Amino acid sequence: MENSKKPPIVSKKVIVPFVLITSLFALWGFANDITNPMVSAFKQILELSNTQASWVQAAFYGGYFTMALPAAYVAKKYSYKTGILVGLSLYALGAILFYPAAAMENYAFFLMALYVLTFGLAFLETTSNPFIMDMGAEETATQRLNLAQSFNPLGALTGLFVAQTFILSALQSDDIDADGNGIYETLTGTAKAVIKTSDLQVIRNPYVALGLFVIVMLVLITFVKMPDKKDDEHATDMWSSIKRIFKKERFVGGALTQMFYVGAQIMCWTYIYQYAENLGIDNKNAVNYAYAALIIFLLGRFICTYLMKFINSGKLLMLLSILAIACCMGTIFIEGMGGLYSLVLVSFCMSLMFPTIYGIALTGLGDDAKPASAFLVMAIVGGAFMPVLQGLILDIGGSAYDDVLIMGVPEVNFSFILPLLCFVVVAVYGYRALKVYGIG
Repeated sequence: MENSKKPPIVSKKVIVPFVLITSLFALWGFANDITNPMVSAFKQILELSNTQASWVQAAFYGGYFTMALPAAYVAKKYSYKTGILVGLSLYALGAILFYPAAAMENYAFFLMALYVLTFGLAFLETTSNPFIMDMGAEETATQRLNLAQSFNPLGALTGLFVAQTFILSALQSDDIDADGNGIYETLTGTAKAVIKTSDLQVIRNPYVALGLFVIVMLVLITFVKMPDKKDDEHATDMWSSIKRIFKKERFVGGALTQMFYVGAQIMCWTYIYQYAENLGIDNKNAVNYAYAALIIFLLGRFICTYLMKFINSGKLLMLLSILAIACCMGTIFIEGMGGLYSLVLVSFCMSLMFPTIYGIALTGLGDDAKPASAFLVMAIVGGAFMPVLQGLILDIGGSAYDDVLIMGVPEVNFSFILPLLCFVVVAVYGYRALKVYGIG
């Protein structure tokens, strides 16, 4: 009788390396979601316009675009472990740079620190995903990656908790008086400068602590033996792979779709604070809606993974994109709490999208999947420039969120037309995956 016993998802001999590398998934989730509320925090402390504040996300996600391809090159030329160590070094450096940035009280310095920090995240994401897949049998690689990825939302929730508990709740610049008016903007001279210095230090401290923790992880991984795999002698050079993958319509379409998807995700998760503020909800309480969005996102990932047993992945991607479009319509045109609830529900639709687009785009690429995965990480640049475009919409009538009405709704509501259009692109890719690419 043929032995059909399936190999373990993670064998005992690699359990320690697996746990260490899996912890990195939580680390970049933490960085993502401690940073999202910083857009509104910097806007308040430094008295920026919405467009200026949105450069937080431009700096953060721009680092992915800059370093994804160099990360793939380092992993290909040397080893996965080398790529991860470089990533952790850059991550720690960027986080610790928050200390001099706060001392100088310079917004551009903060942006540079975030940019360097995400150099590290680009290395970690580009390297850790294929590394986890290689830690065992090929037939359990997808399960192994899904297991590791489940820790990403947990890190994101922790990042939100730290943002709410140690940053937003401690800021003095968003204090209001008994009539609900902001106190900070009424201050002048020395009093305002004192609060500004104090609040920038509040932002600084969790990032510096994070940098020190990342250094501990760097030391641990340095001294733990890792089951690194280099490309074998049959592996093709990167430039040849790049030329081949850009002849594949499914991959090119997937990279472009991923860019629009990530842009939509970051806009929905960044501007939920501004949307809530327009309803009279301050940042400390708006975080609760961001929590709800992340929890729904996490639950949606498990539900959609189960549904994929019965529904074609391209079809499910298309259906959830259409549902996301409907939720965005609700966010735009339903004023009040109903619109905010619609925005929170978008996260359920998004839960499936990143890994599904990733999987469809890489299907059938073989050895070319490694450089191709770097371009899919580079597509995260959508999270850099699309929030800036949304910030421009918010600034149409001034720095408030309801200066003008567009199509009968405040500009903060109308600005969610951008994620809506992004989900149209995702829906089209899901349709093509179903009808043209024959993805099951």
